[in-house]
Amino acid sequence: MRKFLSFLVIILASSMFLAACSSSNESNGEASNGDQVVIDFFHRWPNEPRKSFYDEKIAEFEKLHPNVKINVDSVLNDSYKEKIRVLVSNDDLPDVFTSWSDTFAANLVSSKRIMELNDIMAEDTEWSGNIIDSQYAGFTFDDVTYGIPFTVDGKAFFYNKQIFEEHNIAVPESYEELINALDQLKKAGYETPVVEGLTNGWAISHYMGTIFDRVIENDVLLKDYNVETGEYTDPGYIRGLEIFKELTTYMGEVSTAIDHEAARNMFAAGEVPVLYMQFAEVGYVEEAGDVEFGFFNFPAVEDGEGRPKSLTGAPEGWMLSKNAPPEAVEFLKFLTSQETAKAFTKADGQLNAIKGGVTEETSNPTSLEAYQIILDASDSTPWFDNAVDITIADIFMRGGQELATGQTTPEEIMKKVQEASAKLRNQ
Repeated sequence: MRKFLSFLVIILASSMFLAACSSSNESNGEASNGDQVVIDFFHRWPNEPRKSFYDEKIAEFEKLHPNVKINVDSVLNDSYKEKIRVLVSNDDLPDVFTSWSDTFAANLVSSKRIMELNDIMAEDTEWSGNIIDSQYAGFTFDDVTYGIPFTVDGKAFFYNKQIFEEHNIAVPESYEELINALDQLKKAGYETPVVEGLTNGWAISHYMGTIFDRVIENDVLLKDYNVETGEYTDPGYIRGLEIFKELTTYMGEVSTAIDHEAARNMFAAGEVPVLYMQFAEVGYVEEAGDVEFGFFNFPAVEDGEGRPKSLTGAPEGWMLSKNAPPEAVEFLKFLTSQETAKAFTKADGQLNAIKGGVTEETSNPTSLEAYQIILDASDSTPWFDNAVDITIADIFMRGGQELATGQTTPEEIMKKVQEASAKLRNQ
């Protein structure tokens, strides 16, 4: 009996000790290992300032959710692209990860391992409705949204305000006015009124994608950009290439010998009045020179059958793996909240897709002007070299270089494109 009583005392004491430990953990706001939720988070910014920004946001979220532990991994662009492809092929996607839009996102979605977000967005419209509507398109396929846009970018003509004002040149609102402005600049002594680094094929593709979107019906483009249905027989392609050819006549011989960075430096030095650039390049221009510049979207083309006010550019955002826990959804909302957006643009300088995230408090006047162009855009047009198959993109990019040097014609380029698209359809 004594042994039994001693054993009972030990059991009771142990129980009291365990209960005390449990009570102590609860009072400290710490969840037990059994209740802890782990979120795997993968992004592509191992360098500053974004690394510290997201590390701080992780700590902030974990403090608000004591039962959540976030494991973070980050690698630079090219490594990120490769690693995310390996992870999706092995069905080992992280719970929350960054993604480019359009073709990159579509390839991930085709794996059927990405979470559909329509219901989540519909259940919390206060959050989902606070994101610029036009930026959802790059993450939406067959009316299903798979990603939430966060950073935004766009392509517009940067122009030297001082030069335009000195020569009384109006900001163009149509393609005809753009040509008139370039003619005026030439008469004012600028032999190269607009410059581009035509040795970079992607820079050519950005021109072509925008021009095609101005002159060709969007339904036709969507059909042609799909490798299974693409034909590229619309006469608008010929007209678009003719427009690009006309613009290259204002770019001078220097443009066929330099890259885009060199062209940007020429603009920043005040040597040329106009350059087609991404808003993400504002900081580079400001650092490289001391010119006062503004922006205007690629203007509408007379009798064009496309979209006159769309903006070439693409957002980047966040996706969830299909099996991500509910806490990962909350983390996604946290990453795309107005509070996070404001802090992000203030710390990093890049524009974001959250309404109220870019303000006079978080950004400078030049970036605010760029942001207004994004807000005013009717639609977002993807980067052309991402929107079409790489085989097709290469023909257009090489063809653009040869157009600039007089080595080919729009008709010859389209013949090659049509032949290549036929092979893709029949694969």
